[in-house]
Amino acid sequence: MTPIVLIPARMAATRLPGKPLADIGGLPMIVRVLRQAEAADLGPVAVAAGDAEVVAAVESAGGRAVLTEPDLASGSDRIVAALAVLDPQRRHDVVINLQGDIPFVRPDAVVAVARLLEARQGCDISTVMVAEADPAERTNPDIPKVVAAMEADGRSARALYFTRSVLYGDAPVWLHHGIYGFRREALERFTAARPSPLERRERLEQLRALELGMSIWAAVIDEAPISVDNPADLARARAYARSIQDRGSL
Repeated sequence: MTPIVLIPARMAATRLPGKPLADIGGLPMIVRVLRQAEAADLGPVAVAAGDAEVVAAVESAGGRAVLTEPDLASGSDRIVAALAVLDPQRRHDVVINLQGDIPFVRPDAVVAVARLLEARQGCDISTVMVAEADPAERTNPDIPKVVAAMEADGRSARALYFTRSVLYGDAPVWLHHGIYGFRREALERFTAARPSPLERRERLEQLRALELGMSIWAAVIDEAPISVDNPADLARARAYARSIQDRGSL
């Protein structure tokens, strides 16, 4: 495999406008994500940016960014546009889509999605999931859940469905986090298709892939990354950055 890691980012987030440039412990959030992606050491890393300000911030930090059309429908469409600029020769057969709002994502979570594609030849798309840590997460519609057929080792599973609905029963509920590994052909097929009925109903684009008959596998990670979607999340990320700095100063 020859992976490339692409990070879609745009300023016009509905609940937190300008969030790629939000300062977290002295660094723009998008730069923190970039650094974590680089630490995974999978291959080239670039930001697929919808705005010139994001490109400027990334390049000022020594990273690479591609300016894409600002009104693209999704992050997946944004990485396809960037990929056409970065790799017209099609050297990269695996594309990691790392969301630009998870500033402390662990590098091993990024590696896990690539390794799952390597291990599962029939897998079109890989992602990650984590066991619920709080019963309230089970009923929170903002947290997507994975209905999954778990492997015997308990570290990977075939995704059967994704939902925002409540899941019942005594077994753990698996929460989905938006780190994706695509085989390049699967990415192109996925983005060429129209949004599907289940995707529109649940507001989860990965359901389009399932409706297209694609195979999605999920790797289990042990800790959910902080995802910054609103001002409260941003405050939590800033507090976490301070805690890291405090521990580093001891």
